[in-house]
Amino acid sequence: MLHADLSPWSHTHVFDEGNLAAEKGTRLVMLITAAMMVIEIAAGWWFNSMALLADGWHMSSHAVAIGLSALAYAAARRYAGDRRFTFGTWKIEVLAGFASAIFLLGVAAMMVSSSLERLLAPQPIQFGQAIVVAVLGLVVNLVCALILHGAHDHGHAHDDHHAADDHHHDHHDHAGHHDLNLRAAYLHVIADAATSVLAIVALLGGMLYGWDWLDPLMGIVGSILVARWASGLIRDTGRVLLDREMDHPVVDEIRQAIAGQAGWQKTPRIDDLHVWRVGREKFAVILSLASDDPAVSPDAVRRLLAQHEELAHVSVEVNRLPGA
Repeated sequence: MLHADLSPWSHTHVFDEGNLAAEKGTRLVMLITAAMMVIEIAAGWWFNSMALLADGWHMSSHAVAIGLSALAYAAARRYAGDRRFTFGTWKIEVLAGFASAIFLLGVAAMMVSSSLERLLAPQPIQFGQAIVVAVLGLVVNLVCALILHGAHDHGHAHDDHHAADDHHHDHHDHAGHHDLNLRAAYLHVIADAATSVLAIVALLGGMLYGWDWLDPLMGIVGSILVARWASGLIRDTGRVLLDREMDHPVVDEIRQAIAGQAGWQKTPRIDDLHVWRVGREKFAVILSLASDDPAVSPDAVRRLLAQHEELAHVSVEVNRLPGA
């Protein structure tokens, strides 16, 4: 049995400029969101608007969740050199994204409950004042979205710069390689912007046409949108946290590389293959082969897989067949 490791993991999480930009962006958005949260909740209670209250409550969860995202970046940076984290601290960010999605689901449930209660027992609304606050909330959400979008672009530009310098290897932009923690923060802001729009529509309908029922109805519609977005984020972060990557395209690429190697007399048999994500664009691999071809060695497999730059750590085992 022959064994070799490819590019042993450095135990260090690479906290680059993209992470720092995301950390600063999420921290700023958290402060802005918290301030607007107080304004919207107070105004919704004062003007008796369920849609506005729902938007404010929703924004309160955003303040907590976005703060959690900022905290995750800070924790990942602080413990980047801690060797107790076998494959670095990146999953701290993913865990924060998962927690943010849970927050979103909780707020969606709260929005449905409150809206149904207001639909069954309608109360008078001060439409003009509530619309002003809802528009202000929408403007704040759009500003926050621009801040996070800028952090997202900065991170991509930094990643592209490194990819261009990496010996021109073919880099595969597979789905799921983006910053899930930043996506969670961005999703909170976009969801809040959507509920602000729905609140404005509901308040205008009530003020112009007397459709008081539209206010709680829009709260329910907003909760459905939030729940759908939260479910998608739970699915994506959960896949990473549970190491469910064996349906990822990189797995087929590894199999094709082994099967398509022209220098071997006989294609080796793959007895065991495990792939899991250890970074935003990095994977660890355990590969066990069986072959009677002397050319199939751990070093040969290492050279073969080296062209795949997304493979950060590869453990190769070659078992010789009887008679080899």
